[in-house]
Amino acid sequence: MMTVRFMKAVFAMLFAFLTTVSSVVSTEAPAAALDEKMDQAWQVAWDRFFQKDVQTFMDYLSSYEKGKELTHLPTAEEVGRQYPNPCGYSTGMEDGMILGGAMLSLMCDRFAVTGEESLRDGAAQVFGGMRRCATVHGVSGFIARNVCPEDRKSIYISSSRDQYTHFVHGLWKYYHSPLATPTTKTEIRTILAAVADRMIALVTPENDYDFCRADGQRCPLGICRMWNVQAHEAARLPMIYAAAWDMTGDDRYRQQWRRYVAEAVAQSASPVETKPAYALLQMQCSLELLYALEPDKDLKNTISATMNHVSSLAERRLTSTLKGIAKKSPEEMRMLGPDWRQVKDWKDQKGYLNPQWGPYREIWHLTREAGESALVPLMVDTPSMTAEQKQRLREVILQSDYLHNSSCGILYHLAAYWKARRCNML
Repeated sequence: MMTVRFMKAVFAMLFAFLTTVSSVVSTEAPAAALDEKMDQAWQVAWDRFFQKDVQTFMDYLSSYEKGKELTHLPTAEEVGRQYPNPCGYSTGMEDGMILGGAMLSLMCDRFAVTGEESLRDGAAQVFGGMRRCATVHGVSGFIARNVCPEDRKSIYISSSRDQYTHFVHGLWKYYHSPLATPTTKTEIRTILAAVADRMIALVTPENDYDFCRADGQRCPLGICRMWNVQAHEAARLPMIYAAAWDMTGDDRYRQQWRRYVAEAVAQSASPVETKPAYALLQMQCSLELLYALEPDKDLKNTISATMNHVSSLAERRLTSTLKGIAKKSPEEMRMLGPDWRQVKDWKDQKGYLNPQWGPYREIWHLTREAGESALVPLMVDTPSMTAEQKQRLREVILQSDYLHNSSCGILYHLAAYWKARRCNML
């Protein structure tokens, strides 16, 4: 007959076993759900946002019907006359190089986790689009935002430091990943050298530190200025020079990097806390590259401290973004973008007429901010995530309807997920 002590021991073992099983199930179930959601987002990104004719990603969808998702994109004739504005603002092909750089970076993270051979071809396609934006116009060192799919060559003539930031950061990550072939690395070196040469030639006091539009004129919006800028933008010029030196070994670029980097890091110390998530992400991109290459220990530690501060700002931004999403109905979050030609309100930005999207702008922005905010804290040298932070990232992913999401922000959801996976956080 079993003794009372023996019975207690058996029940204790059984309880421990059941607790372990319950724990495994509770952790595996969300993991499987996250995988399924991310598979959906991945497929949607390539099927709906990626334009195969020019190998670039577009900003938003105006339809969920297959083949009609991007019918709002500008025609070659419209781009040719720089309509509606020289930046292509609000047209759907405004942020192609931001998205291209972000996608290359996340593909490097995904490959580090999975080793999927199919990623080689995908990364080569994304690079092909970025190379097109750097070369199709024949203006050395100019990086177009995107290229018109209709004729595969027309561009809007005004780029921005934001486009350059993600462009350089994405190519740098790709260059140092196993995904890039020797031939591709040679092409990247040529492209980055041209970008750095353009900066040396044009980003001067006499030119108000502006790298200029494709037509050689300064942009009236100030978005091409690379120095004497805000704190979250200060590190971008030395980042470009550092990347060019890293890939080419040309001492001219090293000299320019060292000329600007210490002052840029000092200016970066106190970014405005209310800046949107995209500004914090671009700041983190520039600092990440500078941190990786910085030889001076003290300056490297300063960069690290600033990156941690930026991370804390992004965490607060994610909290407010999730609150904003919670106030929206599922139907609102599925909202499609407009045909920009048909919107009623247009804003005059120093002569650039910008179609206004109305309520859709907030939906598009919230989706993007959620991913960007979650990604920024994972870019520091030794990232960590509390249980609460992990749960918030899970919420972002599990509560998103990627099959009915028209914002390119889903790329940042993917980026945050794969960065967390690479850091063994999920």
